[in-house]
Amino acid sequence: MMGDSGEFLWYIPNEDRPGHRGDDVVAGHNSLDTLTAHARALEEHGWGGALLGTGWGRPDTFTIATALVARTTTFRPLIAVRPGYWRPAHFASSAATLQHLSGGRVLINVVSGKDNLAAYGDQEQDQAQRYGRTREFLRLVRRLWARENVTYRGEHFSVTDSTVVPRLTDPPRLYFGGASEAAERVSAAEADVQLFWGETLDGVRERIDRLKTLSAELGREHQPLEFGLRITTLVRDTTEQAWADAEARVAEMARRQSVDANRHAAVGQQRLLDLAGRGDVLDDNLYTAPGRYGGGGAGTTWLVGSAQDVAKSLRKYRDLGISHFVLSDTPYLPEIGRQGGQLLPLLRA
Repeated sequence: MMGDSGEFLWYIPNEDRPGHRGDDVVAGHNSLDTLTAHARALEEHGWGGALLGTGWGRPDTFTIATALVARTTTFRPLIAVRPGYWRPAHFASSAATLQHLSGGRVLINVVSGKDNLAAYGDQEQDQAQRYGRTREFLRLVRRLWARENVTYRGEHFSVTDSTVVPRLTDPPRLYFGGASEAAERVSAAEADVQLFWGETLDGVRERIDRLKTLSAELGREHQPLEFGLRITTLVRDTTEQAWADAEARVAEMARRQSVDANRHAAVGQQRLLDLAGRGDVLDDNLYTAPGRYGGGGAGTTWLVGSAQDVAKSLRKYRDLGISHFVLSDTPYLPEIGRQGGQLLPLLRA
């Protein structure tokens, strides 16, 4: 579901505990019926699919994606996976199977950030080792999807005479994030889509230019790298109502905050936190204040305003070269309908 206007995905919170980023569903919040209601609402309101996050202590992302694909017809899961949790051949086989059974609906988001690695038998590595392993994982998975009888001996992984079935003519697209130099080198060489958090327009422009240059320097062997934006979009009927609600929500976050949850932030997260030093509102309507009070990842910065305001800002990102958008706000299910009805038509006009 990617036309000339771009690809538009949402986020489904596969969390063990309710209340993710203020979502108001408590009873059965992660039941199959509830998660299916999200996926079917996305189909109904014109979204292409949704990101399913990963991390130890959360329900298994691939299992949830499989269940939702079985209960929908066009919904595309962007399945977050981690090298180390998955071995390359095991993952390549699982993804190929779901891609085959779903009729080509699988998208993959490879994540290299820190996790509770020891809990599932992995081990800590320094940044160079972590991203070196990720690059090897991506290269080997691609090879397993493309070739038969693969034998490979690498620093981190190896396989002997490995053939993944079913064979694929349309392998899943590989998304990747990360803002460190090591992460960008992986993305420039091996990913299909580089995902950015909600940085300013000048920050995104700078990173796109750098990644294009890196792709050429590293001798990229795939189709040109594409770019995506993962961000919170707080949309209301009027600009005034949107800002009133945004400021009230941040005030509540400030009231509840007890510790600095971002004090050991990764490079990409720190870039977002540093934006607050330039002001609470940057560009036209990029709200940086949430990051001061525990907003992390896509919740660190928000695009705030009417549908027209937010669409105008997203079109500016698109003009820079962003063609994949992963949006969300809470409560998740009602906002699927609100933003699907008010925001998406403006972006596709």
